[in-house]
Amino acid sequence: MSSAIDTKSVNSIRVLAADAIQKANSGHPGLPLGSAPMAYELWANHMNHNPKDPKWENRDRFILSGGHGSALLYSLLHFFGYGITIEDMKNFRQLGSKTPGHPEYGHTVGVEATTGPLGAGMAMAVGMAMAEKHLAATFNKENFPVVDHYTYVLGGDGCMMEGISYEAFSLAGTLGLEKLIVLYDSNNISIEGDTNIAFRENVRQRFESFGFHTQLVEDGNDLDAIGKAIEAAKAEKGRPSMIEIKTKIGAGCPAKEGKASAHGEPLGVENVAALRANLGIADNGPFVLDQDVYDHFAKLAEEKATVEDAWNALFADYCKTYPEMKELWDNYHNTDNAKCLYDLDEFWNSFDKPEATRNVSGKLLNIINNVVPNMFGGAADLAPSTKTNMKDAGDFSKENPLGKNIHFGIREIAMAAIGNGIALHGGLRPFVSTFFVFSDYVKPMARLSALMGVPLTYVLTHDSIGVGEDGPTHEPIEQLAMLRAMPNFYVYRPADATECAAAWYFATNKKDAPTALVLSRQNLPQLDGSSQEALKGGYILEDSTKDTPDAIIIATGSEVSLAVEAKKELAAENIDVRVVSMPCMDLFEDQPDEYKDAILPKNVTARVGVEALSEFGWGKYIGINGEFVGMKSFGASAPGNQLFEHFGITKDAVVAAVKKTLN
Repeated sequence: MSSAIDTKSVNSIRVLAADAIQKANSGHPGLPLGSAPMAYELWANHMNHNPKDPKWENRDRFILSGGHGSALLYSLLHFFGYGITIEDMKNFRQLGSKTPGHPEYGHTVGVEATTGPLGAGMAMAVGMAMAEKHLAATFNKENFPVVDHYTYVLGGDGCMMEGISYEAFSLAGTLGLEKLIVLYDSNNISIEGDTNIAFRENVRQRFESFGFHTQLVEDGNDLDAIGKAIEAAKAEKGRPSMIEIKTKIGAGCPAKEGKASAHGEPLGVENVAALRANLGIADNGPFVLDQDVYDHFAKLAEEKATVEDAWNALFADYCKTYPEMKELWDNYHNTDNAKCLYDLDEFWNSFDKPEATRNVSGKLLNIINNVVPNMFGGAADLAPSTKTNMKDAGDFSKENPLGKNIHFGIREIAMAAIGNGIALHGGLRPFVSTFFVFSDYVKPMARLSALMGVPLTYVLTHDSIGVGEDGPTHEPIEQLAMLRAMPNFYVYRPADATECAAAWYFATNKKDAPTALVLSRQNLPQLDGSSQEALKGGYILEDSTKDTPDAIIIATGSEVSLAVEAKKELAAENIDVRVVSMPCMDLFEDQPDEYKDAILPKNVTARVGVEALSEFGWGKYIGINGEFVGMKSFGASAPGNQLFEHFGITKDAVVAAVKKTLN
């Protein structure tokens, strides 16, 4: 049964959030005021977490999908003792503070995911629940449930309107993710007013159609009812749960409660005072709250620590009883376990005939899976085309959680977010896959991958007009420039098997950024000059015989072989060029200036870029006097080899471009 101190604690969370937003003169008080009771009840009485060890492996995960309500999360972290101080709360939304406008993973202790784009947190929660289910199936033994935790996600009407949520929850229901519990802050208000103007569906019925267990709590202030619903959700087996909790936006503020104006603007000094008075919180000035509340939270935090203590004892016995599982556990959680690929001859030297890099990638993935056991991923219904099926690894499903191949269905944006959630969970090396042109669907969640610095691998195939007959809707043109424009996102477009191996090696060993592998549909020759130097992003594939080359041809992917052919023809005319393969511009930019200057000397201004995609972004390499052989329009429907001729991406075009730069 809830007590007076419970009520006071809820209201202290509300007031602290309101104070932070008011001091910043910026923020969203509506969600924190409305959702404080459900968040408190969850964190205090149902969720396993330990402020003294925020990264405890078996903690329950909590994601605030409605990230605009970050003041709620920061207030919880403050009161529970996660290191968010009153000064941090006073610096809400200020430069360099631990309390930015939206929760940022890796920046604030206790934040499990970067949220803000509505619905993204919902989908990432699905990924975390999938990771838990797979790891539990992998490691748990009778009487040793060493992986046994819940994923909770809180969001409102906006999250429910976004399509990504429904893509992800449809999959969650199919997979029977019983450890996933969704708390729906249902207040029927969005920025423009009452949600009836745009959103009249029965959300619970929709979740039921997905295969969720659903409940309704009529009063969002009723801690006991919320607690009973959470326990009922935890008891549910075989399906995920959604609890719709009816709340009032801006709850407790007499002038703002239930109004759209409570959503995204400070309450105002007078209204904060009225909030305190209405909630029975003494007004001793902003950010001043009673000691008995802090004492109560400190006691709760101490109780939370004992749960981890019990798990630590269980895990120690598990390791003694199953030493082979302890070894496997350490391998799964060793972020350097893919470094062994560097010296694996099979990985680098298994290809000698022309082959599409998507095919090469598929074979490399299976080599990786044989030595890196925690690979976990799949495609958006395209695994046969993107070559992302791991042989003999099984399909991850409700019936077979041990499977390592994920069938995401035709849900690209949710797939990427789910991949982020798997990466955030820890213990697995996730990858996702689709056609490169559909990176348009993937992009918003790829951006979050980069923001969070999670090592998610994107396998993106059918990389150019080489797609051929499917035509311009399926032929990427501007997508490479789009992905390259993102900070902290590495884009590899390999020219052959060796460069493809370099791309996979980089992706599986990168710890703080995502990587995209952009791969061809058509066969490409294996190049004599390709090497592990591809791990520097750009390197000399074939050099000139002169100390200073007459010109430099820079190419990527399928067009590198065109550059090599052009070099031979130019040599017959006494024009001596250097061919630089640039599989990853992002990684090349990370190299020391001395290296970059050695590859692309500044005194050689005769430069040609060759890529069967958009020219955008090439200027820094070819300069104002350079030439570009590539695409200036969308593609067309015809056999791929005809399209290269039709759009003038040929050896002869490269030769002509070099000559033009020399005139």
